[in-house]
Amino acid sequence: MHLTKEDLINMERIERLNLVNCLGGAKPANLIGTISNEGKTNLSIFNSVVHLGSNPALMGFIVRPPKEVRRHTYENVRQNGSFTINMVHPEFVRQAHYTSAKFEAEESEFEACGLTEEYVEGFSAPFVKESKLKIGLQYLSEIPILINGTMLIIGQVEHVILPEEVLFEDNQIDLEKLEAVGIGGLNTYYNLEKIGYYPYARKEDFRSSEKDQ
Repeated sequence: MHLTKEDLINMERIERLNLVNCLGGAKPANLIGTISNEGKTNLSIFNSVVHLGSNPALMGFIVRPPKEVRRHTYENVRQNGSFTINMVHPEFVRQAHYTSAKFEAEESEFEACGLTEEYVEGFSAPFVKESKLKIGLQYLSEIPILINGTMLIIGQVEHVILPEEVLFEDNQIDLEKLEAVGIGGLNTYYNLEKIGYYPYARKEDFRSSEKDQ
């Protein structure tokens, strides 16, 4: 199969949506938790969370244009400046998926989808108690992506909560042991399996290992 730009443009909307969202492979499944100034909590699944830097520790996620429909996550982040990123695990994939339904602002996806709010003292946004890796972030800025009206929301990491036993000796996280879940497209979920662990890459080491084989 060979699809051109014109083929994609002429494709039926849902078919194009599903195909293009799968092109990047499996993406991390995360729940983003926020709270409004009126104390209404919101929880929504995202497949666009990205690492942006380690010093300072920065992470970001993409939000769709707020003009189409109300984006409660975006509104809450801009109101009080805090949000949480919570890893999804196999035990609650179904609940996590249904947070993407169109709930009203006064409805909490935590309650509607059977997940539990958890808080850290001095930090306003809710974490997901069921998640094994929880990150609390403070909003820093947003970058508009002019070509399609989406925005990259950037936050600085203030809290990281995870089991110590899932760390390798060099402080990398064993995502298989953590039972991280990936998303293919918009609604297909995958387990992650570790297939290799290598030292810091240096071309000299690679060439010498080829000779050893």
